[in-house]
Amino acid sequence: MTKQIIFTVALLITLGIFAFTIRRIYKFFTLTKPFSISSWGQRISLVLKVAIGQTKIFRFPLIGLVHALVFWGFMVITLGSIEMVIDGISGLERSMAFTGWFYDVVMASGDIMAYVIMLSMLLFLGRRLFISVRRFSGIEMQKKSKLDALAALGIIFMLMVSLAGINLTYVQMHPGGYEGAYPLSAALAPVLFGQGRELIVLHEVSWWVHILLIFAFANILPYSKHFHVFTSVPNVLLSRLEPLGQLPNMESVTNEVRMMMNPETAFAPAPEGQAAPARFGVKDVEDVTWKNYLDSLACTECGRCTSVCPANITGKKLSPRKIFVDLRARMKEKGPGLLKDLSFDDGKSLVRDFISAEELWACTTCNACAQECPININHPTLIVDMRRYLVMEEATMPPSIASMLQNIQNNGAPWQYPAEDRMKWADLL
Repeated sequence: MTKQIIFTVALLITLGIFAFTIRRIYKFFTLTKPFSISSWGQRISLVLKVAIGQTKIFRFPLIGLVHALVFWGFMVITLGSIEMVIDGISGLERSMAFTGWFYDVVMASGDIMAYVIMLSMLLFLGRRLFISVRRFSGIEMQKKSKLDALAALGIIFMLMVSLAGINLTYVQMHPGGYEGAYPLSAALAPVLFGQGRELIVLHEVSWWVHILLIFAFANILPYSKHFHVFTSVPNVLLSRLEPLGQLPNMESVTNEVRMMMNPETAFAPAPEGQAAPARFGVKDVEDVTWKNYLDSLACTECGRCTSVCPANITGKKLSPRKIFVDLRARMKEKGPGLLKDLSFDDGKSLVRDFISAEELWACTTCNACAQECPININHPTLIVDMRRYLVMEEATMPPSIASMLQNIQNNGAPWQYPAEDRMKWADLL
């Protein structure tokens, strides 16, 4: 009974802290612009392929397989964690064993995956500590981000060690038979342990370490880049479905052009309820869509986008990863002030103070970053929206673009020649 009370108190504290954090993040979403969602059948198919199947990380087959195994392992182990919560509240042991063969499959898979993930964490830790991987560095990758990654890997490793301890001691404590199947633990337990009261103590210690680490980790994640544990699958579900090369038009500008092209409506008043846009493009966090902000929370900072960016590869300042790291940081900085007063202004903005015009104009909109992202973040649409702000509100752009726009206005084409002279180059052919 004492164990149940202590567990229930710990669970309530965990849920209370987590609810407070999620409520704060939800309020930040209310500051953003709408983003329409449809085609749910296509979205579910995308989740099964990209999120569950982990198909996009297999461009690097070896490390991609290891990442996929860790993800699949956590899916199975989460079922076991749910059982632990039920056991902790009810005081039962192995409360889900009544599911029979399904329970055996889940427990056996979790037992194997605990050791797979344990070895994977050692591999990932070694890679970060002793191997120089270019995509793990960059001006946006501060020391805090690197420590964050190491801490998360360490916690996950300890979660697997404690899970292995639970399974090993449970098997050894029940030589006459036990609930579930534990192929690796059943083979290792007789070698590692004898019989005695210390098995019970070790089992309880492992159980409490494992569940308390889960509770602590759940509340650490929203404050780290590993929040993607919660947000990556929803982000894939809510992916932008249009072809990568298709950039969205601004509805207010499209309507304006249609009115200008139709003489009957050129001078007609705006339709009722259609207000003039507060801003063209994106200047700061209140101008982005809620999907943009979800992208920033889901970003794993893996650097796959930056590693394939032709601008970054050729030495330019642009790093697609930095765009969303900066958006997340800016919302954290300005969001609390906006929640108190929507007119709050701290004298800074996402464009220029966090992301320079040089970075934005370096993007070729080739969409290599969006193609590579394992959780379907779309970088070019946000970059283009920030460039729209620079052009349409500040009238600032590189000279080459200014010349092109002037040529379009004067000649109806990006070139400096009038229409009647465009084929003169072919006169002597």
